[in-house]
Amino acid sequence: MRTKKSIKSITPDVVLIGAGIMSATLGILLKKLNPAFTISIFERLDRVTAESSDAWNNAGTGHSAFCELNYTPQKEDGSVAIDKAIKIAESFEVSKEFWSYLVENKIAEAPEEFIRHIPHMSFVWGEDNVDYLKKRYEALTKHHLFQGMKFSDNSTEIESWVPLIMDGRDPNEAVAATRMDLGTDVNFGALTRTIFNYLETQDGVNLYLNHEVEDFKHESDGSWTIAVKDLSTRKSQKLRTPFVFIGAGGGSLPLLEKSGIPEGKGFGGFPVSGQWLVCNNPEIIERHQAKVYGKAAVGSPPMSVPHLDTRVIDGKKALLFGPYAGFSTKFLKNGSYLDLPRSIKFNNIKPMLAAGIHNIPLTKYLIDQVRQSPEDRLAALRDYMPQARMEDWELEKAGQRVQVIKKDKKEGGVLEFGTEMVTAADGSLAALLGASPGASTSVSIMLELIQRCFKDQAATPEWKEQLQKLIPSFGNSLAKDAKLAAKTRDRTTQVLKLSASKKAQEILA
Repeated sequence: MRTKKSIKSITPDVVLIGAGIMSATLGILLKKLNPAFTISIFERLDRVTAESSDAWNNAGTGHSAFCELNYTPQKEDGSVAIDKAIKIAESFEVSKEFWSYLVENKIAEAPEEFIRHIPHMSFVWGEDNVDYLKKRYEALTKHHLFQGMKFSDNSTEIESWVPLIMDGRDPNEAVAATRMDLGTDVNFGALTRTIFNYLETQDGVNLYLNHEVEDFKHESDGSWTIAVKDLSTRKSQKLRTPFVFIGAGGGSLPLLEKSGIPEGKGFGGFPVSGQWLVCNNPEIIERHQAKVYGKAAVGSPPMSVPHLDTRVIDGKKALLFGPYAGFSTKFLKNGSYLDLPRSIKFNNIKPMLAAGIHNIPLTKYLIDQVRQSPEDRLAALRDYMPQARMEDWELEKAGQRVQVIKKDKKEGGVLEFGTEMVTAADGSLAALLGASPGASTSVSIMLELIQRCFKDQAATPEWKEQLQKLIPSFGNSLAKDAKLAAKTRDRTTQVLKLSASKKAQEILA
């Protein structure tokens, strides 16, 4: 490994804060667009991907809206809204395009180490929910990105898909499921480590672990002076850079506040913690082969949507159920209990109070989750696996998420269940707030950031040409062009060694 330069001796073109999937993606995109760029990455922990990008700290779902019911809400007239689902599905296809580039160019030589085929399913019970799922299926399958989805309200057929879910279930209960064979399981930790391993071999790239960004100063020429503390020596140093990206997961909000940019005023955060039940019985693990998502409880955050998931973590098959939500004042799993109170400022206290008043059911839900006993958690699991036994499962901590609170003219403040990119007016700083679908759409999010913050360079023929090499569909809409989407899916399916897309071949024909 190359010897890193001392912080005080460098003036990097780009500073990335946080060593997760977002910084990794932006770092490699920028380095490919301009190999002369110098990049410094600062991570407060002693390894990369230790927070939200770690496999145990996220769902591992390649979020493509195939099975996540919270992306397709039911309207008051009974119809199902699918606009968000289409956008997420398109974004995930773009991510797969870029990951295919990494594989084709030997940056990620073994795609099975970070992505695998796994069917995505939705499962519901009760007449109203069955009716909703059928309407959702009918609405989604009119769009080419969801063609190939199957629907069934036949217990025998559903049992052939997911026997664990049907074993011991009341045969008279109304149930329904959808299945999309194009689904994936993604180890974002493994992918992120692969990208950082590559970046560290590149000239001008320096990764500093155990280094915490303490403060920012926006200089008159538009550049930033950043104070960074080496947590090993407790010494602080300063460096200067024309561009900063804050991709520190739950830690992004406090850093955005320290930057002082007007665009960051009024944002707050509501932290939500999580836990998994992890199966320890190999026979049960082998009987399940799907990611099965259900409906979230009323008032619950998206990260708490229950799902019974087949996972492959560090090469080993696993079965997880959850997550069980909870409340902590920490913004990071390895954060401080003072994170939330310290984030409350004069400019965001009104939106935070307003959002709290409008989300009392969420507060009640989280309190109930925190008070859950092992028997309560088992009861929730049995909704999805009626024959579940407590001795086959162990409780493990999941990741920490911070839901975005933002100003709203009508409500005063609203809780946002998604990602929010905040950029300085001059494009010199960008911060990413929020959670789901996050990592799955990281490539699209970083492409948007590049268009905003590197506007002049992005408009040049050289950058446009290079972006099309990295992402062949760049400049076109996979959501609008069915043939291009089919061609793209077919190619990425082969490169990433996922199952063949018969539907793609049918559309092309």
